[in-house]
Amino acid sequence: AKLVSDVLEECQLSADCLTLEITETLLAENSPNILQQLQAIRALGVGLAIDDFGTGYSSLSYLKRFPLSKLKIDREFIKDLPDDNEDCAMVSAIISMASNLHLEVVAEGVETEEQRVYLSALNCDYIQGFLYSKPLPMEEFDNYLKAFIEQ
Repeated sequence: AKLVSDVLEECQLSADCLTLEITETLLAENSPNILQQLQAIRALGVGLAIDDFGTGYSSLSYLKRFPLSKLKIDREFIKDLPDDNEDCAMVSAIISMASNLHLEVVAEGVETEEQRVYLSALNCDYIQGFLYSKPLPMEEFDNYLKAFIEQ
């Protein structure tokens, strides 16, 4: 938490503007030290997102045990939306559950307008993916962001 605090101060960034992504592998270690560090980071006001939720070592107990603020749905569940009924059911359930636990939801790997519309109808909080942009070098990102803000 000290490193995070130092970086926030150095960059003059408000803690609520930062979210750190945590892998399920880290949470699976079930170390009291990790829990203490995550609690200290959240106490700073920094968000914590569980990345690629739904794959790997997914456990619903992570959502209860750790001080998370966001849940990122892995693109494996997004890529066939809205045509795959099983993926639709899974994504709907994840978003509903996260909402009830007061977690914001990020859908990863959104590539089509149909996926965006479907996720919006489910009240998904954030959408991330090639629909908006592929990864960009810093200079191009600055231009992209300026153009986006001007819209």
